[in-house]
Amino acid sequence: MAKDNDTKGSSLRLADGVILVALGVVGVLVAFWALSFVAGLIWGFVKVLILIGVVAAVLYLLLGRRKSRD
Repeated sequence: MAKDNDTKGSSLRLADGVILVALGVVGVLVAFWALSFVAGLIWGFVKVLILIGVVAAVLYLLLGRRKSRD
């Protein structure tokens, strides 16, 4: 009867397992970094659009009052 350890090349060695776990951890870190970068970029655009909208609204209100006084 053959033991499981007798088959060559079919078992996962400790070094292979460590490399696999390390690559998984690096992959998760890169994925979180990429997602946070994309989310930060989108949020930055949203903040700029909100700021432009507020400035435009204030200018519209100020210029509207100015025209109504004339």
